[in-house]
Amino acid sequence: MRLTEVTYSDARPVDGYGPGFFRVGGVVHHGALLTGPAGPGPWAGYQDASPLLALAGQVDVLFIGTGAEVAHIPQPLRHSLEQAGFGVEAMTSPAACRTYNVLLGEGRRIALAALPV
Repeated sequence: MRLTEVTYSDARPVDGYGPGFFRVGGVVHHGALLTGPAGPGPWAGYQDASPLLALAGQVDVLFIGTGAEVAHIPQPLRHSLEQAGFGVEAMTSPAACRTYNVLLGEGRRIALAALPV
């Protein structure tokens, strides 16, 4: 079996997560997280649409981690993001982190906004 090391461009993968935190590129971030082309930072949750909308033109798909359980994101938020041209995929935060990492390794234009588990 041949293993190929995955290399990432400017964005960093999610290395881990746990109760109330995410680890991105080796750095722990407490609370909800937004990460993408500009790197990781805090996110205030569903009511905080402005940093997500600021990614318009930079990413094609936004993964939204809904925490430990699958949940629908608020319809006004989904509508705003889709109007801005994003593909929006909501899933549990662990699944969103894994999917983000895989597509990041493929060089895709993506971002992740996730609520902690």
